Parts: sequence; C-alpha cells; structure tokens
Amino acid sequence: MHTFNNILLDKRSQPNNVQQLQKLNDLSLADSNSLLRKGIWVYFLLLIFEGALRKWFLPELATPLLIIRDPLALWLVVSAWKKGILPENVYMSGMVLIGLVGIFTAVGLGHGSFPVAIYGARILIIQIPLIFVIGRVFNQEDVLKLGKITLWISIPMAVLIGLQFFSPQSAWVNRGVGGDMEGAGFSGALGYFRPPGTFSFTNGNTMFFAFVASFVCYYWIDPKGISRALLIGATIALLASIPFSISRALFFHVGVSVVFAGLAASRNPKYMGRLIGAGICVVLALVALSGTSFFQTATGAFTNRFETANEIEGGLEGVLLDRYLGGMVGALTDSAEQPFFGFGIGMGTNVGSMLLAGGFKYLIAEGEWARIIGELGPFMGIAVICLRVGLIIKIAIACYQKMALGNILPWMLLSFGLMVFPQGQWAQPTSLGFCTFIVGLILAALRVPETAPAGK
Repeated sequence: MHTFNNILLDKRSQPNNVQQLQKLNDLSLADSNSLLRKGIWVYFLLLIFEGALRKWFLPELATPLLIIRDPLALWLVVSAWKKGILPENVYMSGMVLIGLVGIFTAVGLGHGSFPVAIYGARILIIQIPLIFVIGRVFNQEDVLKLGKITLWISIPMAVLIGLQFFSPQSAWVNRGVGGDMEGAGFSGALGYFRPPGTFSFTNGNTMFFAFVASFVCYYWIDPKGISRALLIGATIALLASIPFSISRALFFHVGVSVVFAGLAASRNPKYMGRLIGAGICVVLALVALSGTSFFQTATGAFTNRFETANEIEGGLEGVLLDRYLGGMVGALTDSAEQPFFGFGIGMGTNVGSMLLAGGFKYLIAEGEWARIIGELGPFMGIAVICLRVGLIIKIAIACYQKMALGNILPWMLLSFGLMVFPQGQWAQPTSLGFCTFIVGLILAALRVPETAPAGK
C-alpha cells in the first residue's frame, strides 16, 4: 500500500493515482458543499417560518428569533471562505469594507451605540456575502428543487391568509409577534386587514407570493419535471393571494413577472404556445374563483384599496414614480444635506430605532436609499447604492444572455430580483432576507450542474 509520498514519487503509477486523488478531493468538496447546501435550505425555511415561531410557537423568544438567520448566514459565509469557494469581487468587497468603516464612524461620529452599529453593519458584512455563497454552492438543479417546494408551500399559505383575512384580529391565526393579541394584520380596506401569513409583518406575505409568481410563470413556460396538478394549484393560490393580501405591490410584482414571461416566450414559438395555454387556465381559474362569495369579498376590498390609494397618490403614474423611483431620486438630490459620515449605520433599522428611541419610528427615512445615505453619509451611502445597482445590472445582462440561449430560469427569477434588490428595504429583516436570497438564487440559476460543478 503506497503512502502519499510514494504515490507522488512513483512515476509509473502517478497518472492513475493523481486521478484517484482528484476524485477523493472532488468527493471531499462535494461533502463539504452538501453541508453548506443544507444550511442554505435551513436559511430558506427560517425565512418563510421565522414569523410563525415568533407569533405562535415560541412567542417568548420573539426578540432573539428576529435575528435567528444571522448566525446561520455568518456560519455559511465563514465556512465558504475557509473552503476557498467564496469569490472575490468588487461588489462584496466594497460592501464589507463600507460596513466595517461604518461601524467606526457610527460609534465615533454618529449615534454612538456599538450594538446598533453592529446590527446595521451585519447587513453589509454578513448578508451580502451570503448572496455569493448561495451562488457558488447552489446550481440550477438546486434552484428548481427549491422552486417546487415553494409552489407546495404557496397552497397552504394561500389558505392561511384567507383564514386571516376573514378572522378577527383577536383570532389565533392573526396573533402578533410575541403573542400580541391585537393582531399582526395591517390596515387594508372595507374593514378588512392585510394578512401577514406565516411572517411577522404583511410585507413578508407580499414578497413571498411575488417570489412564487416568478416560479409559477417559469413552470408554465417550461413545465418539465413538475406535476400539472401542483402547477395549477399554485397558480390558483397565487391568484387568490392578490385580493386576499390587499397589496398593490404584489399586484405589480405579478404583472412584472407576466411581462418577463411574455418577453421570454416571444423568442420561442413553443414557449408562446405554452404561455397562451397558461393564460387560458388563468382565465378559467378566475371565472371559477369569481363565482365564490369569499373571493368576491376579497376582490371588493382589494379594488377599494387600489382605487382609494391611487386617488391619494395621483393615479397609477404617481404610484409607480413615488413608490419605485420618486424616493430614490429624492434621496440622491437631498444627499448633500446629510452629514458627511451620516448619523450612523443601523440607526434607520427597526431594531436601531427601538434601541435608540425606545420604540419603532423612522429616525432617518422610510425610503431605502434615503435611509442608507442618512446612515452612512453621501459618500459611503451613494457608494452602496452604486454597488447595489451595478450588481443587479450585471446580473440582468447575464440573465438576458442566458434567456437568449434558451435558459429562462434566471430571467424569470430576475423579474422578482430586479424589483426588490436595488431599492428593497434592507432595514426590515424579512425584506432583507428575500432581497439577498433571490439574488443568490439568480446567480445559482446561471450555473448548470454539468458545466459548472458546485464549488468550481
């Protein structure tokens, strides 16, 4: 039996033994990546069900459970770094550097609270690198598996938000964080509240079904490997979630996914035929749903909310410009009025306001870009914004190129990622989780197992 040194010195056996060593190394790497892959799955499940733990099952641990995904994300990032599979790029390095500098400027020149600074910096130091860990450990096959699980979850989730919609806020299904009996619903329309699903707040429900929409549209175009019954069930769940959520944002997200699907299908007649078939199924589902009293009630509340809010905000154009572009442009134009190093990283987060002001309030700004610039100052704040926008643009170009070659999965996931990553609320943990997770999945979807083995 040869020792390792003998293997290296025995020239006659070297080729075969080198191949054996390479196989052993590949197996070792696969095993280590398997553990990281399981960690990413746990992160996903915690993202979906963390609110359920905080509201219903472990309400006494509601506060520590708020950051339950952060230790896991830290372990994933450190483990990937140790294994040499964490890529180096300007986006990740820039975010981490700004996060580290932001801690010192916050403590020395800003709000002065080290815990608040650490909580705010964790977004840039831990959560952003997690994007690239997911992109390296997962591949397209993993993303498809996760997509199928997401569709399975969407069906009982739709049933849950239906129960929450029709139940009083004092009901168990509507119990708030920490077992709050006042309920977790948010003001909606016609006396009905916006349901949160399994999440701590209603924005989680909106982002989840927007996430579902990208997979539903993808599987209608490319249904290989998925049950038709599951796809139809998830489609009905998605359609029902729009009025039950009383969320205009979800309506817009679904619309964007449909537009992306149309663009993808327009490049291939086969896809266009499937999309037309999907449209027929959707129409039939809407006809069936519209005949039920519960769907009519939910649609009435959603329509009232849509019309009332549009009147206040100046119609559809005002909604789009204000909710997606208005706050972004205003944050840049007002950046010169902010302190050069800002008021301190973490000050604009939910937890930061609790620690600094004793209760939740917008200490800096509600808009994401304004919050970043207010926390970090014009120089570092605009740098973070440029890195966010630059990354999503680079990814969007890659997704379009893949779509042109027939791989539409990254393109369909981009329909969600493009809406949330550039200006999504990183100060809110659930929104942060979806923003980082979807971009990681897009990067993973760009990698096909046969041509890009995990970790390569």
